Amino acid sequence: MSLSVVQPLSRRRWPASLLGALAAAGLLSAAPALAQEKVLRIAMTAADIPRTLGQPDQGFEGNRFTGIPMYDALTHWDLSKADAPSVLIQGLALSWAVDAKDKTKWVFKLRPNVKFHDGSAFNADAVVWNVRKVLDKDAPHFDASQVGVTASRMPTLRSARKIDDLTVELTTSEPDSFLPLNLTNLFMASPAHWQKKFEAAAGATPADKARAAWTAFAADSSGTGPFRMARFVPRERLEVVANKAYWDPKRTPKIDRVVMLPMPEANARTAALLSGQVDWIEAPAPDAMGTIRQRGFNVHFNPQPHVWPWQLSFAEGSPWLDKRVRHAANLCVDRAGLLKLLGGMMGVPKGSVAPGHPWWGNPKFDIRYDPDAARKLMAEAGHSAAKPLKVKVQISASGSGQMQPLPMNEFVQQSLKACHFDVQFDVIEWNTLFTNWRKGAKDPSANGANAINVSFATMDPFFAMVRFTSTKTFPPVSNNWGYFGNPEFDKLIADARSAFEDKARDAALAKLHARIVEEAPFVWIAHDVGPRAMSTKVKNVVQPRSWFIDIAPMTMD
Repeated sequence: MSLSVVQPLSRRRWPASLLGALAAAGLLSAAPALAQEKVLRIAMTAADIPRTLGQPDQGFEGNRFTGIPMYDALTHWDLSKADAPSVLIQGLALSWAVDAKDKTKWVFKLRPNVKFHDGSAFNADAVVWNVRKVLDKDAPHFDASQVGVTASRMPTLRSARKIDDLTVELTTSEPDSFLPLNLTNLFMASPAHWQKKFEAAAGATPADKARAAWTAFAADSSGTGPFRMARFVPRERLEVVANKAYWDPKRTPKIDRVVMLPMPEANARTAALLSGQVDWIEAPAPDAMGTIRQRGFNVHFNPQPHVWPWQLSFAEGSPWLDKRVRHAANLCVDRAGLLKLLGGMMGVPKGSVAPGHPWWGNPKFDIRYDPDAARKLMAEAGHSAAKPLKVKVQISASGSGQMQPLPMNEFVQQSLKACHFDVQFDVIEWNTLFTNWRKGAKDPSANGANAINVSFATMDPFFAMVRFTSTKTFPPVSNNWGYFGNPEFDKLIADARSAFEDKARDAALAKLHARIVEEAPFVWIAHDVGPRAMSTKVKNVVQPRSWFIDIAPMTMD
């Protein structure tokens, strides 16, 4: 049957919760009003619209849907290729270089003639303003609510200084060759547009007015990206429309409007796609893949630099302090069985990066399925079927790169039971879990958990390794939730950070990765392949080897 004539299923066959969500989002009645436009409708895994004020929440799903479409950063990931890893490219910066005499200073040359959506100019003043919004508590526009999702991703950045209108100097707390990669996460919001919101805001103090201004900015945002905000209804929908004046002709959108809908339940997303209510869904229900393909939809996937693990606690009293236990858990996960459960939509990990990667490093511990070896290690550690080791994992029900967290975690629970683990779960909402991730295993938010299940990207060294293994990234600085680290790892990290040549940096990172796998601060369970199902009306889709995807070059029939 042609997708253009697929009719919605009878409403009596829809779950009540899905009917309510679709009605609230306007999908059951509003679509004809947009018939003259080329409209792309996307069902996200998030339970809410990621924040729209410039620094998204909801993990990297926020970057993908409210960051990259509406905003730009100084540096971008190249998302134009499906057959090669994404690499760093120019964004709002045309070039960057570290000072030869002082490796804590970087000079960025900015792109000329770029305008924010409100018509104001992007320049060095705007860069300084956007750095101060998350790093300078004395700045009138400082927003504490944006700090956690920003500063934790670039913890060495300290300040920005204007040299001239198109040149800015950034300063770090220590030599850090990772900075240009980290800056892909600092999105540029319009200072002029925020100032207008501030002047119109009510508040007894400047701080009150600033908070009100950011709230107003989130509802009427202004970035420099290929799409601009058109309509925003929290927990229901975000609509963005093409910015025809975008500075990059290759990314000037041909789709008129994109509608993004939070739909955290996999079966609800799948039903919405099959009925024609949306054109694109993230993370389809695995058991519906056959039906999705039979109905003529396209399923896009690609190996990604993205890990789905349990991150383990090294706080006092944690059951994971014994390395034999950590190795046993990694040997007892039946990843081939999990691959079958997910319909082939995962990669089998050997570490945070794959063998053959420049950072692989040949670790001495081999992550594999060997339950006999696992049980032997558990027996040595004093555990048996009669005396299992109790562990508690904080997990989410959905969200971002969490893939299919409930069935996947239940599968791992049963897998580990055969090796004398008694696994309990604390299931919470995704964005809450993501917030708890920065608070750490010692915080009351952990609710007694000694492991946490938050997927993470590995496209740059800081995200892949450093934030989990440095004593400088203990909570709340960044994501070393489990407090893993020691002088050996700090030295390996310093060696990598201070290596400004690619080969030397890769060699240092390979040593770091090998030691991480050997010490096993994670149970590595899966690599994501980013499955998403789309109508055949969506054309020019490139699924890169990245956690991100670029909507801007896509077209609609």
